[in-house]
Amino acid sequence: MTNYREILRLKSLSFSERNIALSFRCSRDTMSKVVKRANELHISWSVEDRTTDSVLEETMFPQTKANTIKRTPDFSYIRKELLKNGVSKKLLWTKYMEDCRLNNEEPLMYSQFCYYIQPDEQKHHATMHIKRKI
Repeated sequence: MTNYREILRLKSLSFSERNIALSFRCSRDTMSKVVKRANELHISWSVEDRTTDSVLEETMFPQTKANTIKRTPDFSYIRKELLKNGVSKKLLWTKYMEDCRLNNEEPLMYSQFCYYIQPDEQKHHATMHIKRKI
């Protein structure tokens, strides 16, 4: 976690962003973002002692898309469609993405789409065991 209080303190002591970044082992981009955002919000080192780094982080960088619920695919439809010739998971995923976007829903990315489909495929995967004489 970034130490926002200490960054603001060292910046108020006129340390360079490069030196501050080296002392906290974070990137200079992170440093410049923190300093720029603190200047925009008029936050300085004179913050109260009870203000923690997590409170500063929430103040400076509020989470806007936290915990979005994504639509799960219709497993029965996907199972039926995959049995047809010329239908692939990628094709079904693009159709799923289009449906989600039309309904203003958050879709899964392709890797997660396949991850959720895999247990359903294994559950319905039929195999035939042949007993052989040894």
